[in-house]
Amino acid sequence: MIKDVVINLEHQVARDPARDFAISIAEICDTHLAGVAFAYAPEFPGYVVLELPPDIVTRMIAESEKSAMAAIERFDAAAKRSLISAEHRLLSTRGAEAPTILATLARRFDLSVFMQSEPGRVDNDDMIETALFQSGRPLIVVPYIQKDGLKLERVVCCWDGSRAAARAFNDALPLLTRANTVDLLIVLNEKTNSENREIRGVEMAKHLARHDVNVQLERIPAPDIDVASAILSYVADNSGTLIVMGGYGHSRLREVILGGVTRDMLKSMTVPVFMSH
Repeated sequence: MIKDVVINLEHQVARDPARDFAISIAEICDTHLAGVAFAYAPEFPGYVVLELPPDIVTRMIAESEKSAMAAIERFDAAAKRSLISAEHRLLSTRGAEAPTILATLARRFDLSVFMQSEPGRVDNDDMIETALFQSGRPLIVVPYIQKDGLKLERVVCCWDGSRAAARAFNDALPLLTRANTVDLLIVLNEKTNSENREIRGVEMAKHLARHDVNVQLERIPAPDIDVASAILSYVADNSGTLIVMGGYGHSRLREVILGGVTRDMLKSMTVPVFMSH
């Protein structure tokens, strides 16, 4: 069950649709919602700070705090209108530290919500990637073009037999059981085009059905390099309203970086994406 959700509140009013999406989750699932806004201290090399007038740094911090408080005020007003259980938190930090702080906080919530990065404007990639790999909890990324709240008419669950996909399906069960239709989608390529029953999705479909999920099995062909495009085309053609998938990555010098399909999906998504790692 989803009992509490945390949303990263952004300073720009244009980015409030992610907040509204999180509120819609709270309404549908009857959950508590926490809005977190960061007030950022500027990051300069030490020699630059020494040359700056002290009042400039103070003004920059005050401006960031003012923007964060405005985001909190908008959140509080929207939550009050929706009659949901809600709280807000204002956290002061340097920008580079915010992703780890939020990922650590997200461990005490069932789900976190983020707005997709917006080309040339807002870069949320570090925040999303850190939460995905370090929180131990699922997250939903909302497209920056999103207008609607959570819709569960047709949920597309992407299955490749992996641990991450299995984890995502389990974490998403509170939403899948509410969905009108759930498509268990398998993209056939060198990795999944197998006679193995688990890869083919037969057993996973039975598992979901035992949880009273209205599931149907769908298979589409695509080369390995174009999996994300195949998924998004299927979603568009079939009026999908939410994608559920594993969030993939691999280690490099003790860092976890996004796998190709995950990276492409976060870049090109057209509907909200629920991910677990």
